[in-house]
Amino acid sequence: MVTRAPKTDILLIKDVAEYLEVNERTIYRLAAAKKIPAFKVGGSWRFSRADINAWIKA
Repeated sequence: MVTRAPKTDILLIKDVAEYLEVNERTIYRLAAAKKIPAFKVGGSWRFSRADINAWIKA
């Protein structure tokens, strides 16, 4: 099993869902609809911590 550093600048759907206290499916839908800043690596969504914080403030 691979462990990740807890304070990385790149977040996964699971991390963003935890951070925003919502369901992972909600984050997936927001990303697919381009309503939250995200990008794909292969088939997996990734999120920049700085972009998420700016999105929250906006």
